[in-house]
This record gives sequence, structure tokens and C-alpha cells, in this order.
Amino acid sequence: MTYRTPEEVRAFYDAHRTVRQYVTSGDGTPLPLPPAHLDVILHAAQRAPTDATAQLYSLIHLTDPEVRAQAAALTTNAHIATASEAFVVCADVRRTRRVLEASGRTPGYWPAVAVHFGIGDAVMAGTNLLTAAEMLGYQGCWIGGVLNGIDGLLDLLRLPEGVLPFAALTIGTPAEEAPYRPRVPRPLVVHTDTYHDPNHDELQDAVAIMNPIASRGGHPGDWVRLLGAYFAQDGGMEKREPHLVAALRRQGMWSGEQAVGTP
Repeated sequence: MTYRTPEEVRAFYDAHRTVRQYVTSGDGTPLPLPPAHLDVILHAAQRAPTDATAQLYSLIHLTDPEVRAQAAALTTNAHIATASEAFVVCADVRRTRRVLEASGRTPGYWPAVAVHFGIGDAVMAGTNLLTAAEMLGYQGCWIGGVLNGIDGLLDLLRLPEGVLPFAALTIGTPAEEAPYRPRVPRPLVVHTDTYHDPNHDELQDAVAIMNPIASRGGHPGDWVRLLGAYFAQDGGMEKREPHLVAALRRQGMWSGEQAVGTP
């Protein structure tokens, strides 16, 4: 095995970009990855760590143009229809339950654990997939917009109880020069021994560092405005909340009040 220097590792991750515009065929249809490239990024996904050996995730590979078009509309992310490859990354506790049942064992009742470890496994698999794609020279985009039309996605992808879409993921050759995105200062993310709650000045410094991530059309960025659009009162996340709760209940993965299947 050839090992990389710290400088090479840093350069690899600094080259990461979130890309939504991809090189397509002349008629605008996707240019699929070569079979060997697709095979190896899926191999990388399956080599991801997993809790308790269960592999609590599934990848729905979107290949049919009509399915892609509907997924793009439901998620409000048009590049699902044009990327070389598109996936919906799901938490999947159904397969584990079915393995137990097929072997004569009775599955336990653990909906909160299902969400906790299912999403963890799904993220690790998807991250492995994207990292492998970047090693081959591609770029991609995680798509949280699955929550924009999650009920429709459950129907479109025929996801049974125990399978929940976490995110979509697109891969392809970039057709845009995406900018380098800043990150908050490390002391606000990496804590030593105990959690460090940042003070006002530290938070304001973080905002100043992050402001360029929200710049549009040559205008200065306002990171707090961008965060507010998602996470403030009346923001996008409040609107998504009831739809996610409904999907968790529908898929038998809700552990709050009125949980489906509560003994």
C-alpha cells in the first residue's frame, strides 16, 4: 500500500467541492460512469464501517430517466436528472429484521436505535462512495432536499417499512468551477475532554469566517441570513419537521408519542 504525506491528504480534502452542474451528453442526458468506476465506488460504499455488523443502510441507484425526473422534482434538485450517477441513501433496518425472522428469531423493538445507527451507517457508506468518486476525479453533492418530498419518495421508490431516505447523492464530472467553502474555526468543532460552549466573540469570529459561503452574485455573504433561512423560526427546517415525523411514523421508525407498533 502506498501511503500519502500529510500535505497530500490535506490537498485531497481541500480539493473537495460540492458540485451541482455535471458534464452531460450533447442532448443533456447523463453520461454514466464507466462500469469499472461505478463498481469501485460501490465497493467503497460497502467497505464503510457499520455498527454491530448489521449494515443498516441501502442505496437506491436511480437509473430510469422518469424515476430520476420525479426524484428531481420531489427534492427540488434538478441535477438528480443530469448527474452521471444518482443515489438515494437510506437508513435500512428492514433487512436486519428479515434476516432474524428468516433464521427463526424474533426482532426486538428499537425504533430510536434504528434511526440512530441506521443514519450513521448510511452516512458512512455514502461518504465512502463520494470519497472514492473524488479519488477518480469526479465531484458530487449531498442532497438534503429529500425532506422536501419525502412522502412522495417513499411511494416512488417503493420503500417498505423500516427503510427511510436520509439524503440523495449525485456524482459526475464537474461542469462548473465551484468555490472553496470555509469552515468554522477548529476550536468550535474539536473539543478537548469536555464540551466547550463558545462565547459571543468566538461565535462572531466564526460568522466572519463563514460569511463568504453565503456570497451570491458578487455580493458579500451573510452566513447568519443563510442559517436563518433554514434553522430560524419559520425557516425551512420547521416546515420539513412534520413531514419527517410523518415519514418516521409511516416507516415504523418513530419512537415518540403515538409510536407505530408500540407494544
